[in-house]
Amino acid sequence: MFITSTDHPSSASKCTACRDGHGLNFDFTMAFQPILDLHTGRPYAYEALVRGLQGESAATVLALVNDGNRYQFDQSCRIKAIELASSLGLQDLPDCKLTINFLPNAVYQPAACIQATLKAARQCEFPLERLMFEVTEGEQLDDPAHLVNIFEEYHRHGFTTAIDDFGAGYSGLNLLARFQPHVLKLDMELTRDIDSNVARQAIVAGVVLMAEKLDILIIAEGIETQAECDLLSDLGVRYM
Repeated sequence: MFITSTDHPSSASKCTACRDGHGLNFDFTMAFQPILDLHTGRPYAYEALVRGLQGESAATVLALVNDGNRYQFDQSCRIKAIELASSLGLQDLPDCKLTINFLPNAVYQPAACIQATLKAARQCEFPLERLMFEVTEGEQLDDPAHLVNIFEEYHRHGFTTAIDDFGAGYSGLNLLARFQPHVLKLDMELTRDIDSNVARQAIVAGVVLMAEKLDILIIAEGIETQAECDLLSDLGVRYM
């Protein structure tokens, strides 16, 4: 039981480094955070979150990532998430997904860069349709069209796609107008104390209505109180 756009100029060298396993001089592990379906009481997904080997925060690990190892780190996150989740038995939970964050600026050729992920899934016998890849809206994109290309490639493989931290970043509605993912994850700044904040209630209600029209599933992040949960449920948010 599971408990817890075009080729980049350096794409050839990056792909070689990834294949040979060079460029990452630190190790890390993952914590797995549940996303619950309030209608069934079962987990809809577990999100893989980077942590240090001694429990250090994600920020501590991410501080070690730079332009020289960003590609290798992104690839390592995907592989480690699949391997650890598989070892914990996530694939034995009915229909439960594994959600993995990725760095779009570290993906040079979407079809080539996904190969290590596909290999890890095959070796772990992890169903591809149970993988969800999410990009944080807080990451400034060099080329938004490139992210659309990545998402389209992921759709081709049957992955679920998501925009994380929606409402907190650079692209917002402009990105959503260009590409509609399967999932939007509401940033916790919109959900924190929403039961006592009329402005947040109005904004989230609007996002929920928009998502319904676009056939996009909404997940609310950072829910910590019963009052927050109840209010979001009244607004039509099922997953938290």
